[in-house]
Amino acid sequence: MKRLLPYMLLAAMSAMAADWSGYIIDKNCASKKAMWGNEACAKSCMAKGAPAVLVTDDGKIYSIANQDKVKDQAGKKVTVTGKIEGDTITVDDVK
Repeated sequence: MKRLLPYMLLAAMSAMAADWSGYIIDKNCASKKAMWGNEACAKSCMAKGAPAVLVTDDGKIYSIANQDKVKDQAGKKVTVTGKIEGDTITVDDVK
């Protein structure tokens, strides 16, 4: 049991919700800082099938597991609450 405790704690911590701030942008433009906040471009590219991602102010790009939760926020700076696994966020709430 003592050997399992660290793994159980890690699993519990990863299941907790956290917050991330950044821009909801299409994956194609996420690496171009000049495009962050460009709502028209983000909406257009997402309508053509580009997946939405969250890009933080320091340039870290997170995939979004449940795209439907963020598409209405295309190009906007938001705070996302959810759970992360690797570099993918499952969004619970967007503000």
